Amino acid sequence: MTTHGTTHGTTHGTRHAATAEEQTGAHRAPVPPPRDRTADRAAVRAFRPYRRIPAVIVAALLALLSLLVLAETISALAGRPLRWIPYDRMLAWATTTLWSDPRVLLGAAVAALLGLVLLAIALVPGRPRMVPVRSGDPDLIIGLRPRSVTRALAHAAEQVPGVRSARATLRGRTIAVTPTTCGRGVDGFGQDVRGAVLSRLAALDLVEPYRVSVNIKEQR
Repeated sequence: MTTHGTTHGTTHGTRHAATAEEQTGAHRAPVPPPRDRTADRAAVRAFRPYRRIPAVIVAALLALLSLLVLAETISALAGRPLRWIPYDRMLAWATTTLWSDPRVLLGAAVAALLGLVLLAIALVPGRPRMVPVRSGDPDLIIGLRPRSVTRALAHAAEQVPGVRSARATLRGRTIAVTPTTCGRGVDGFGQDVRGAVLSRLAALDLVEPYRVSVNIKEQR
């Protein structure tokens, strides 16, 4: 009887210790993957918008202009010019018009402005369709939809006591969180929401840094 009681007590204590360790491991924050700059750059490049629509429009216009010039050149060499382009009148206008003419200056300004717009479209990054997440491996590209990120952050804000609902929006590199509260003082409330959102943002382990802005909305 004594031996049985001792054995039972030892086993019971061991089970309690194992249960405590399992609970501690279950609530332990996940260890983020090691940061690799090469992998981060690969993820950012993978989800960078390629401006396909402006590129297709410009390429189509240039292709049509090239075909038109080619048709006029071949028809002129064959002795039967198509004359889709009134180059005789254009040549006469060009030889009799000065560079200081307002029409010439206006045309040059429009062409320069159009070129600057196309250059800006090519250089300025657009809004990516996916938000890159760190993986630690350049060959493993992971991305989240912006809507999924904002929903996760809004859910994290809703876990703060006193928050009835929350909404999060992604604007560039800023995440704007609008929690709705009722019956709780504003003092320190914004910091609690900000801390919960930053904690969830750190758990997501996004490649690019984001700033969190909290705008409290009180409901009467």
